[in-house]
Amino acid sequence: MALHNHPQRHLGMGLRSLRRTSAAPASSLASAGEATAVATATQAYVFAGLRLLTGFVFLWAFLDKTFGLGYATGSGRGWIDGGSPTKGFLGGVAVGPMESTFHAWAGAAWADWLFMLGLLGIGLALIAGIGLRLAAVAGTAMMALMWIAEWPPAKHLSDGSASMSTNPFADYHLVYAVVLIGLAAVGAGATWGLGRACARLPFVSRNRWLM
Repeated sequence: MALHNHPQRHLGMGLRSLRRTSAAPASSLASAGEATAVATATQAYVFAGLRLLTGFVFLWAFLDKTFGLGYATGSGRGWIDGGSPTKGFLGGVAVGPMESTFHAWAGAAWADWLFMLGLLGIGLALIAGIGLRLAAVAGTAMMALMWIAEWPPAKHLSDGSASMSTNPFADYHLVYAVVLIGLAAVGAGATWGLGRACARLPFVSRNRWLM
């Protein structure tokens, strides 16, 4: 009797071992799936936070230049007070291939309106999480023009004085441009924004460039 019981006991142990072995990969896959979901959610929150901060940079620039809040634009020198948002910056360009062109644009009504509407539109789009592709195009064009206006490659200004440039290529204008493109590429408006709801609108779904 004892001899007949041994194979059954060994077989049962083998089955239990097999069940434990087969259960391990399933548990590992579940853990990996949970880790991936957590990482994806974390990335969405990080991009959403970056989107909101970048949007505030553009929106604050618009508000300060419009109302003269005393930061970059002094009190009483805002756009509503008759000041020009472009005259100081473009009129002060002292280096680069478009120096004379920027001087001609400085203070022009059309330049003021384009610049201010660009700041407002980009800021609102980023904060709301909609129209990120349009914001990326407009923001990149704006940053490119501002990069040319400051012309980081130059070591000296037109009058021969030091330009004080710290890097011949990479500066904050390029960083902002890359951030705008990245936010649009990952669809950062879906988290803490109206991007998901906007994408469901029939007109937007037919014209993906509006997302």
